[in-house]
Amino acid sequence: MSTLLEIKSSVLRQVQVCPSFRRRTEEETASSSAAAQEPVAGAWKPGDGVEFFAQMRLILKKGESRQGLPCPEVLLRSSSPAPAEPVDPSRGLRALTQEEVEMLYEEALYTVLYRAGTMGPDQVDDQEALLSYLQQVFGTSPEEHAEAVERVKNAKAPTYALKVSVMRAKNLLAKDPNGFSDPYCMLGILPASGTLREPGPHREQRFSFRKSSKRGGPLPAKCIQVTEVKSSTLNPVWKEHFLFEIEDVSTDQLHLDIWDHDDDVSLVEACRKLNEVIGLKGMSRYFKQIVKSARANGTAGPTEDHTDDFLGCLNIPIREVPVAGEDRWFKLEPRSSASRVQGDCQLVLKLITTQRDTSMSQRGRSGFLSYLLLLSRLLQFEHRAEEPNSSSWRGELSGPAATVLCLHGAQSNLSALQLAVLHWQVSSRHHQTRTLDYGYLLGLLEDMQAHWEEAASLPQEQEEGLADSFSAFSEFGLQLLRQLRDYFPATNSTAVYRLELLLKCLGKLQLFQPSFEICPFETELNMDIAAALKRGNREWFDKLLNAQSPREQLGPQRLVGLVKLADTIYEDLQSCYGIYASLFHSIIKIDFFTLTFRQLERLVAEEAWVLTEELSPKMTLEVASGLFELYLTLADIQHFWSSIPGRDSRSLALAGIHAPFLPAVKLWLQVLRDQAKWRLQGAVDVDTLDPTDASSKHSSSAATASLCFSHIQELWARLAWPDPAQAQGLGIQLSQDLCEAALFYTELLRKKVDTQPGAAGEAVSEPLCIVLNNVELLRKAAGQALRGLAWPEGAAGLEGVLPRPLLSCTQALDEDLQREARTVTAHLTSKMVGDIRKYVQHISLSPDSIQNDEAVAPLLKYLDEKLALLNTSLVKENLSRVLEALWELLLQAILQALGANRDVSADFYGRFHFTLEALVSFFHAEGQGLPLESLRDGSYKRLEEELRLHQCSTRECIEQYYLDKLKQRSLEHNRFGRLSVRCHYEAAEQRLAVEVLHAADLLPLDANGLSDPFVIVELGPPHVFPLVRSQRTQVKNRTLHPVYDELFYFSVPAEACRRRGACVLFTVMDHDWLSTNDFAGEAALALGSIGGVTRPQVGGSARAGQPVTLHLRRPRAQVRSALRMLEGRTNKEAQEFVKRLKELEKYMEADP
Repeated sequence: MSTLLEIKSSVLRQVQVCPSFRRRTEEETASSSAAAQEPVAGAWKPGDGVEFFAQMRLILKKGESRQGLPCPEVLLRSSSPAPAEPVDPSRGLRALTQEEVEMLYEEALYTVLYRAGTMGPDQVDDQEALLSYLQQVFGTSPEEHAEAVERVKNAKAPTYALKVSVMRAKNLLAKDPNGFSDPYCMLGILPASGTLREPGPHREQRFSFRKSSKRGGPLPAKCIQVTEVKSSTLNPVWKEHFLFEIEDVSTDQLHLDIWDHDDDVSLVEACRKLNEVIGLKGMSRYFKQIVKSARANGTAGPTEDHTDDFLGCLNIPIREVPVAGEDRWFKLEPRSSASRVQGDCQLVLKLITTQRDTSMSQRGRSGFLSYLLLLSRLLQFEHRAEEPNSSSWRGELSGPAATVLCLHGAQSNLSALQLAVLHWQVSSRHHQTRTLDYGYLLGLLEDMQAHWEEAASLPQEQEEGLADSFSAFSEFGLQLLRQLRDYFPATNSTAVYRLELLLKCLGKLQLFQPSFEICPFETELNMDIAAALKRGNREWFDKLLNAQSPREQLGPQRLVGLVKLADTIYEDLQSCYGIYASLFHSIIKIDFFTLTFRQLERLVAEEAWVLTEELSPKMTLEVASGLFELYLTLADIQHFWSSIPGRDSRSLALAGIHAPFLPAVKLWLQVLRDQAKWRLQGAVDVDTLDPTDASSKHSSSAATASLCFSHIQELWARLAWPDPAQAQGLGIQLSQDLCEAALFYTELLRKKVDTQPGAAGEAVSEPLCIVLNNVELLRKAAGQALRGLAWPEGAAGLEGVLPRPLLSCTQALDEDLQREARTVTAHLTSKMVGDIRKYVQHISLSPDSIQNDEAVAPLLKYLDEKLALLNTSLVKENLSRVLEALWELLLQAILQALGANRDVSADFYGRFHFTLEALVSFFHAEGQGLPLESLRDGSYKRLEEELRLHQCSTRECIEQYYLDKLKQRSLEHNRFGRLSVRCHYEAAEQRLAVEVLHAADLLPLDANGLSDPFVIVELGPPHVFPLVRSQRTQVKNRTLHPVYDELFYFSVPAEACRRRGACVLFTVMDHDWLSTNDFAGEAALALGSIGGVTRPQVGGSARAGQPVTLHLRRPRAQVRSALRMLEGRTNKEAQEFVKRLKELEKYMEADP
């Protein structure tokens, strides 16, 4: 194995730009060994190669997580509760004085004790339960509670009124000839004193404004109201509103008639005039007077009969009106069993109070303010029962609380819009003192928006209160957005959902902005949000900077913190893009990502510029490592921006940031080179040259080397140096270092395997197989790593094409490693040489009585066994190398056997020919082994030729010698010159005419730079022309372009000229007077191609035929193979032929 150490690199022979890695390693061993063992102060120690690459792997892993744009599914990793938001009791509604609390308590008790109407299914109908609940809310003692209840009971009962909105009717009867009606409504209150008697047993009858009433008391005119007439419709729409005072809510009823109007008199006007009439007795008389008065003002004559048609009526007891009011379709009823009616009427009913005997009412406190204070009190009490830190309460009130609020809102005649405004004001203020669910607040805003579009505007005082609540909530929301990362972390799905709801709430506030006469916002709300986000970004950055890299620290200490800061900023930008950006853009139309990226990128760039200027004069290995990691993160930030469609990184503050980092990167790559060698040294030291596992065929050190090279490639990809010229310098240096490390590893392997004890008689060495596999794995890994080190070459570079220096390095290293693999392969197969020779000798010594296949069988069996072992131990590429090496060994062994056996029978050579074909079939293995083209090339052709020649007679060998001369072609046509001749056969005289015309560009063989050439003309083979002597031209002195024009005749039969190998041979010699003539060149011309040999020449002219230019050459190896066959033969003919050729060779010894 010591010969393996003598391998030299061929890289210098390939390119000058890439020096020989192996030679450089050998030359620098002595000079750099001390430096390698004692690196610069502050560097990693040699034994820390593992630690260095582990740190590098962490850097690469950090980069892997930054590939591509982030997606929310990856960022949202937690569904735990969101962080608690800040609360401030002072941001709620102002605290009430004790007197105000007592007044509010009285108001609540008054609402419950003097309730009117029907309770709904979801409301609490138990008065005592409601009173007990209020006692708990206000925290009064039983005595105080009883006293307050008694005081309220003794107060004056409120005045009730019924709000009636006649909305529309549908599907009424058609009373007019045109198929329609002209409907209108008359409605009023039937007081308790006018209650109808029970109808008689034989006749069902309902009250009607048109029929005579049996009521005895007077009916005031204000109890009757009438709607407008809607002409020609069966589905009238009125939307008219009326208010009726109620004397007794328990007995009074609302009565409504719908009539078809049949004259042109305005009943509304008639009603209005008759409102001045007093003292009328009975409902019928009152209505008749209305009709008469109306007709008196009409165009009809007094004698005409004008009767309005009845369309239906409604009777609704006041006590049955729900306390919360109702919006309902009522089915029209007939006034008697004989009436025919159909259709429905939609009414909106609400029972309210107009006068209340409470302290708050007496002091002019509106129902709106009373409801606000009561709602705030109840909300605080209800929320107190929830978990202290809960932020998911959605304002769900208990049954008693909802009932009390419903009663008070209805009695105070608060509209749906006012109720929505009140709930928003109280809840939004309460949220700032104790967190509520933003979904609940958003629902309140949506409810308020829906009613805002339907209702008229609020009174100014109420609108001012709403504006104040908007301002307070927006200020609170902006405070949260300033601390966005604290209260709404991007990794917490619960917090992100709360942020979404908060933004939707703020977005709703923007929708109300144009609706206010008193605008709650000084500027556009989204401008305030953007300003808050910018301020929050700066505060967050300053906080991180002071915690991780304060400016008071020294530069190296600050560097560590700045790396962490840059990593944190990158992660934050990922969160901004993947989580926050879509929320802000879709909800409030703010480009949060661009805003944040521009701000944070500029801030971190400023810190990086300052720190690099400070550290550049103090560059150490630790500083270089820190700056290298910092640069990678800054570059990732740039790439992150560039990876977003439509973004250009040239306008960033980080553009050009790579320049101050260049010295640190260069120094770090030097450290990488040394650490890689130490890592490989340590891996080989612990390598046992055993497979790492059952599925692999290489050892642990090869896996480590492959991983190291892969990490180097990944690191270069992450570095992505933007300056093409600087990137080329870094790439060339890194590629050379990688090649050097690869060759360093192969040297370590060779030394390792030299120390391995080999098993005696072991033909296949397992450690050598492992080493061979390691080299192949290294070759692939290093090649892939080198191809991954491509750098940008500017506009002139081609996409997908390696730069020329890198391509040269890659090719040179591949050649070195291929050579290394061939050397190990040769050492592996050298252990089989003795056995192969033994089996080949067995074939040569086998008697003729043994069949060829039996003679070859031991050799094939031996090869099959060894190749089976090699197949299990080697990878496919190495198995092919071993097969090629074994094939060459076998061919050489057979050639040696043939050379050692002379004058043997033809069967001997036939057996080896059989052996050769059997081995071709064995190594080809039906396409699974070596290709036939490679098997039948090189030494195979020589062996096959020798076997064929050994089977030929002496004369056949001589003929083959001349055939080889005819097949020979001059590879360099102008080196030895040219000779022009003209030949033809004269059949009548049975002679061959050969005319030597001239020569050109002959070799200068004399001292004067010229030659004295002459030409020898002879026919061959000799046994074909035994009586023909050679002839020669005259000597042409001192010329390289002689002109001869000499004609020679050879008397030979045409049949001899057509024999195998028959030719005319021209030998050009340089005539010397005092020494042996010099050989200048030769050329041969096949006689079969001469005119007249195959068929008679027409005309018989001695000068017939065209001149032929022959290129002179020297005999080559394939010509001399036949000569070697003849040298081994002892018959006279062979010896004489060889002797003659030997004499010619003497003239060739002095050839240039």
